[in-house]
Amino acid sequence: MPRTPQQLVEHALATTRADQCVVVLRDSTRANLRWAGNTLTTNGVMHDVVLTVVSFVGDRSASVTGSAVTAKQVDALVAAADAHATTAPRAGDAAPLVEGGQGPDWDEAPVPTSIGVYDALAPALGDVFERAQSEGRLLYGFVDHDMTTTYVGSSTGLRLRHVQPTGHYGITGKDTTLTRSAWVGGATRDFADVDVTALDAELSQRLSWAERTIEIPAGRYDTVLPPTAVADLTLYAYRRAGARVAHDGQSVYSRPGGGTRIGDRIARPGVHLHSDPSRPGLEAQPFVTATSSGPESSVFDTGLPLGPTDWIRDGNLTSLLQTRASAALTDQPATPVVDNLVLDVAGGAGTTEDLVAGVDRGLLVTCLWYIREVDPQTLLLTGLTRDGVYAIEDGEVVGAVSNFRFNESPVDLLRRFTHASAAGPTFSREWGDEFSRTEMPALRVPDFNMSSRSLAR
Repeated sequence: MPRTPQQLVEHALATTRADQCVVVLRDSTRANLRWAGNTLTTNGVMHDVVLTVVSFVGDRSASVTGSAVTAKQVDALVAAADAHATTAPRAGDAAPLVEGGQGPDWDEAPVPTSIGVYDALAPALGDVFERAQSEGRLLYGFVDHDMTTTYVGSSTGLRLRHVQPTGHYGITGKDTTLTRSAWVGGATRDFADVDVTALDAELSQRLSWAERTIEIPAGRYDTVLPPTAVADLTLYAYRRAGARVAHDGQSVYSRPGGGTRIGDRIARPGVHLHSDPSRPGLEAQPFVTATSSGPESSVFDTGLPLGPTDWIRDGNLTSLLQTRASAALTDQPATPVVDNLVLDVAGGAGTTEDLVAGVDRGLLVTCLWYIREVDPQTLLLTGLTRDGVYAIEDGEVVGAVSNFRFNESPVDLLRRFTHASAAGPTFSREWGDEFSRTEMPALRVPDFNMSSRSLAR
C-alpha cells in the first residue's frame, strides 16, 4: 500500500540512529504546454516525490536527497545520511534545532495540478495562433504550472506543511523571415489572470516597431528598463546579499575596513526593497526549509518562521541574508531568504509607456539575458540585450536598434535612476525559472552603459 507523505516523514524520523534529524518531503506535480510556429507541440504532466534527510550527530550534520515513495527507499536515505553525519566535519553553522509542534494542516494530502489548469487558456491560444498566422507572425512559447506540497518533520517536534502554486509563461514572436523577434513573459499562481490576447497584441506592436531599423553605436544612453529587466538585475543584487560573504569583505555589501554596510545609504531616498511571504499575489513559504548549508542557508534553521523583511528602506541597507550563525557573527537579527521580492519607489507612478514618453532621445530595452558577474566588490554585471531594443525619439518608439552587451551594477543603478513607474507583478527572464515571485517598477536610467554592440538576435 502506498505511504502518505506524513507516513514517509514519520518513518524516517523513527528509523534514524542520529542524535537528531530533520526530514523535508516535497510532493510536486507539474503540467506544461509548449508550442512552435503557431502549433502546439507537446504537453504533459509529471509527478515527483523527493525526500531529504538531514542527520545530526553532535555538531556534525549531513543531508541526503532522493526519490522516495516506499519505506525501503526512505531507509536507504536515512542510513546514508546517518553514516555521513558521523564522519562529517564539525558544522560552523551549528545551532539548536528549531522546536515546534504540529501545524493545523499537517494531516492534509498533497495538492496536485493537472492539464486542466489550462482549460481557459488553451482555446485562447488557438485563437491567437490563427490571428498570428493570418498576420504573418510566428509564435513560440510555453506555459508551466507546478504545485508543490512541502512537509517538514523533525525530532524536535516540528510538523509543518505548505502548498506552493508556481506558474509562469513565455512567448516569443517572430516574423516569417526570422529576422525580427520580441518576447513577453510573466508569473501566475493559477493562469486565471493570463490574457493571451493582450500578450499577442504586445508582441505584434513590438514586431511592428522593428520594421524600421536604426544603426547606433555603443555608448551610454538614456534608457528605460521595463519591470522584467529590472527584475533581472535586482534579483542578482538579492542573490548576492549574503551577510557572511559581506562580513568577510567579499561583496558590494562589505564595509571598507571590515564588517557589512548595514545602515549605510546605498540607493536613492525612497527606494524600498523588501520581501513578505504573505504578500497578496506573491504568497510564499512562511518557514525555512534548508536541505543543505551554505553562506546564506543553514540546515539547523529549518522550520524558522519567515516574516516581512526590509532589505533596503528609504535608500538605506537594513538587512542582508542571514542565517542564525551569520547573525551571531554580524550582531544582526536572523533574516533568511524569502521566496519573493518587491521593489517600489516612493513617488513612482504610471507605466513603462509613461517613462518612454518622457525620453527625448534614448532606448527601450525589453529584456536581458546571459547575465554574469564581473566584479563582486561593486557587483558589476555584464550581459546581453535580447528580443527587442528600440530607439526612442521625442517620447515615441521609432524603430529597432541592434542588440548590445551591457556593463552595469544593479546596486549603482538604484542610486542613479531618475524616474520610476508604479510597481507591479513581473517576471525575470533570467531567473524566473528559479525565482518567479517578483514585483517591480520600470526604471529610467540616464546613462545606461551599452559597452559594445552584439551580433545576437
